[in-house]
Amino acid sequence: MEEIWQQIMQGASNSTPLELFAVVFGLLSVWFASKENIWVYPTGLVNVSIYVYICAVNRLYADMSINAYYFVMSIYGWIVWSRRDEKQHHIPITKLNPQELILYSVITVGSFFGMFYFLSNYTDADIPFWDSLTTAFFIVAMVLMARKKIEHWIAWIIGDIISVPMYLYKGLAFTSFQYLVFLGIAIAGLISWRKSLAKLSELH
Repeated sequence: MEEIWQQIMQGASNSTPLELFAVVFGLLSVWFASKENIWVYPTGLVNVSIYVYICAVNRLYADMSINAYYFVMSIYGWIVWSRRDEKQHHIPITKLNPQELILYSVITVGSFFGMFYFLSNYTDADIPFWDSLTTAFFIVAMVLMARKKIEHWIAWIIGDIISVPMYLYKGLAFTSFQYLVFLGIAIAGLISWRKSLAKLSELH
């Protein structure tokens, strides 16, 4: 326990105002997501733009790539969440069907092995396994969130659990704390979206 505390304090001393600024916007983004609020995307764009730089400096190349991917997917999600049908309703929360579940599971596994192979053989990444694993889950989580699939919360939760110790190990204490809070918000978001989905089911 004492060693973990020392790591936290060391990480905090190495953290920068830029990292803290990114964390604030990251927390805002996930909170907006849990409330099914479209502001998840503009606040998220600020967060991921900063983290592209932070991850590059810290040799977390898979996470750097995923943040660049987040930037593109945030614009896509912003467009999708803004659409309305003929009754002026936004797209509803839904669940993956069995075929979609298989498809996204394959994408997750394929993304992990592809990223792990690349990082292990062509970069100086020092924790390629964990970097690739979080990236794989977050790739799928982002596209599922854009489509308002409730399973995106499960992917975020798994990735957040891995990210907390990973960023602490890299000396990014603020970021590690951010993912710990992300984890709590993601669990709350999953519960909230399940309630919303249940209400939609009752209406139909």
